[in-house]
Amino acid sequence: MNYLDRNEFNFEPSQKVVDAIRHFDPKDLCFYTRIYDQGKKSVVSVRLSEIYHVPESQVLLTYGGEDLLKNAIHYFLTTDEGNGRNKTILIPEFSWWYYNQVASECGGTFQMYPLHEQDDTFAYDVDEVIEYTNRIHPRMLLLASPNNPTGNCLSSQEIARIMEHVPADTIVLIDEAYASFITTDTDYIAPLVNQYGNLIISRTLSKFYGLPGLRCGFGFIGKGHDQFLCYVNKYLGYNRFSEAVALAALDSDEHYRRVADDMAWGRELYKRELGHLPGFKVYKSVANFILIKYPIGIKEALQKALADQDYKIKFMTDKGLESCVRITMGRKEQTQTVVNSILSVL
Repeated sequence: MNYLDRNEFNFEPSQKVVDAIRHFDPKDLCFYTRIYDQGKKSVVSVRLSEIYHVPESQVLLTYGGEDLLKNAIHYFLTTDEGNGRNKTILIPEFSWWYYNQVASECGGTFQMYPLHEQDDTFAYDVDEVIEYTNRIHPRMLLLASPNNPTGNCLSSQEIARIMEHVPADTIVLIDEAYASFITTDTDYIAPLVNQYGNLIISRTLSKFYGLPGLRCGFGFIGKGHDQFLCYVNKYLGYNRFSEAVALAALDSDEHYRRVADDMAWGRELYKRELGHLPGFKVYKSVANFILIKYPIGIKEALQKALADQDYKIKFMTDKGLESCVRITMGRKEQTQTVVNSILSVL
């Protein structure tokens, strides 16, 4: 089966990742790490501190990006530090359904702010986000950049403007799980984290580094949240096998950049082959997936055509996106097969 429905990784891991797995000594699992004797969380948090120039004490490590989101939302919507009387999180329209579920798990509530369709993209209206946040004054504001499933993102300048103009007691959580596919720029992270104590940036090894099965997430938080750090971090350290693989992945940017180039080829193919057809719209994406509007009348035939090829893509059911599919960017031959399947049913 070719899974192009959950934004997983249909390419090969880097050779460094393969070697790290092959040469891992199982005896290392018989002992905890000793790095916490140095006041550090993990060899991975130390490496991330070096890469992103953020103090190691402000680096977060979690069981995938999902775990970071859950820990942050649960904590800040319920604890005293989070002002338990305010349990509202503001999330973008047309975003990952999981955001509002996490809020409901801890008795929180959510409200949505709009994303706007503009030609062949969706976009945040930064002034509108600022206005919503100041008017509603939620405990948390969630920004997804790039956003799933629409594929649009915020620039570093837009993020800085939002941070400057929202209340200082609103925690701004930026989900950057899909960052890095288009740009290598991360220089904005350290200055923002250093300046704003109410900022959390969440990332992961699941998407760009293609290791969703490793369940390794990371992030960065502004200063002044010692209690949250105690809540989220692991006193006895982390999975030492995962640490070895994570270090190898972080040292393999050249390999994964080549994969990102193949994905860029795929985005162009979808645009070229489908973008001009009646009833279709291929939205711009800066992630490892693409959103495409299609004539809803071909849905059943398209589902069958893809099933015959052992392919799965995501047929959207979100309100306002019912006539769209979200397709994970795969290998070139996979992308070509999906395009051919769509053309075959027209």
